[in-house]
Amino acid sequence: MFEQTFKNFQICFRALNERNTFSSGDPITGQISFELTKETKITVITVKLTGKANVHWSTGGGRSGRRHYSARLDFFDFKGVIMQENTATGRTTKLQPGTHVYPFSCQLPQGDFPSSFQGIHGKILYSLTVSISRPWHMSKDFVTELNFVNRIDTNQPVLWAPLSGSNQMTLCCLWCASGPITMTVSVEKKAFVPGETVKIICEFSNSSTHTATPKVRLQQKQVYYTHSKVSKRMLVKHLASLTGEPISAQTSDVHTEIMLTIPSSASLTISNCSILVIEYFIEVSLCGFAFPDLTVLVPIILCDSPVLSQPPPYL
Repeated sequence: MFEQTFKNFQICFRALNERNTFSSGDPITGQISFELTKETKITVITVKLTGKANVHWSTGGGRSGRRHYSARLDFFDFKGVIMQENTATGRTTKLQPGTHVYPFSCQLPQGDFPSSFQGIHGKILYSLTVSISRPWHMSKDFVTELNFVNRIDTNQPVLWAPLSGSNQMTLCCLWCASGPITMTVSVEKKAFVPGETVKIICEFSNSSTHTATPKVRLQQKQVYYTHSKVSKRMLVKHLASLTGEPISAQTSDVHTEIMLTIPSSASLTISNCSILVIEYFIEVSLCGFAFPDLTVLVPIILCDSPVLSQPPPYL
């Protein structure tokens, strides 16, 4: 048995930053280590880098049967050799009992690859796999996942420009109509990082006869596609929420600033994958018992690097 011969197998690699993330073109250097309980013949030890995405969901059931949808993308698949048998003599390498350590190095390819993601109906996965092959045995794989991020150019004007949206409605009851309820919502920029706090600036006017309560939510929209986007599955999650102070009836020009913190565990925005898209919106609603919610959606982006709320001085 493999487990009886190999003990304490470990894959260690050097972190490039505090978050232990990798991006396209980054080098990966590290070492593998293991202990052998007896003399063992090794044919080859390889290291493989893979990046892929896959989605799957199903619909229906009962008499009509269940229909399944799926799609897969392979971004890259590269393999290198850490140790192999003596090709000159054709002899298999014999390793003695004890601890063995082998360094390795490889490099992620250049390309516009989407960030890592794990969802209900799909995932984007980057991994490093070490395989050990022995004569007359099936190879044994050891897999470790890489936290891959797609780094974007944070100097794009669209990312640090302020955003705003507005909406209004008038309440009617038979022949009576109340004054309008209006709101304007603004944020200082479009791009944020997980863990950052967003200042949401709201302007409310409530000319109706009913109290309205502002509510803010961070909305994540996951969209899964089959190839050519023939079919899709959408899922909306609310990652954070806050409730503001009520807006009294017959009140105008109410200025409110709401601070909403993005969860540090939130995934990054994904817009460069044809089968899996992740989008974010700040949803601001005015809610009341006597009328439907009045809502404004402000699209934002979650990225890996902080973005200023004003242009860099050299632009």
